[in-house]
Amino acid sequence: MFIHLGNANVIQSRNIISIVDYNIISSSVIMEEMVAASKKQDKIMGEETDAKSVVITKDIIYFSTLSVPTLQKRASMISTISKLEDYSEELE
Repeated sequence: MFIHLGNANVIQSRNIISIVDYNIISSSVIMEEMVAASKKQDKIMGEETDAKSVVITKDIIYFSTLSVPTLQKRASMISTISKLEDYSEELE
């Protein structure tokens, strides 16, 4: 399944390692170093100026204008949808 992160970024939900609040970056030396290293490698997507959350994947870090709770709701909707029964054959 896919999840829309805002800023025209859509990724596969299985690739998400973590979704954290943007403010966490400045309070964690490890997070600051990780973001700085990703910037040097040009592995950052999205604008940092309006970011509310940070979506971390194996290869890329995404700055999202959507909040962590909004992204969590989207991810949980995907989880719920994937567990639904497929009745499309019965409609034919």
